[in-house]
Amino acid sequence: MQVDVLNIQGKATGRKVDLPEDIFGIEPNDHVIYLAVKQYLAAQRQGTHKVKTRMEVHGSSKKLHRQKGTGGSRKGNLRSPLFKGGGTIFGPKPHGYDIKLNRKVKDLAKMSALAHKAKGNAIVIVEDIKLETPKTKQFTDVLKSLNIAGKKTLFILPEYDDNLYLSLRNVEAVEGSILADVNTYDIVNADVLVLSETAARVFSEETVVV
Repeated sequence: MQVDVLNIQGKATGRKVDLPEDIFGIEPNDHVIYLAVKQYLAAQRQGTHKVKTRMEVHGSSKKLHRQKGTGGSRKGNLRSPLFKGGGTIFGPKPHGYDIKLNRKVKDLAKMSALAHKAKGNAIVIVEDIKLETPKTKQFTDVLKSLNIAGKKTLFILPEYDDNLYLSLRNVEAVEGSILADVNTYDIVNADVLVLSETAARVFSEETVVV
């Protein structure tokens, strides 16, 4: 599929990028997208939850009273889970929430997410933006020119650009990422994908038109 390259004023430059059909034109597999998003969100959990068992709380280990003959129930020590301040039964312990996914499944999920965006005409390709200094207002003007201001946007670059990153990081609902770090969750979470021309041509393996 061919997509027009826009300049920072939102006008067509006359150049086009041919996005490969075997990535952007496949039939999306929603289940693998679900698995990839689930893996990403699970990996964000710290898993540091912890409660103390009866072996870890403070308190005497002496039996409160003899087993029989008191007319009351049988009791152990003050650290019993039955008493206030006692240990917790079957409470949470630190552990990871990581889910393993095969590389082919993760790749298919990413391609499926890109295909969804392509089907929804939610991919914008803009010429490479060069900023001399970090300037948030200049970047927001570009978003307005592209008619995507206020939308959840994922801005994809071929490599890290310090000035551009500093310009977009304070813009609400805009996330920046280099192409190598883009994941399925970032794609699904965005309403619009904005690819720089150089990043878009990585998919088609074409020489960048100057």
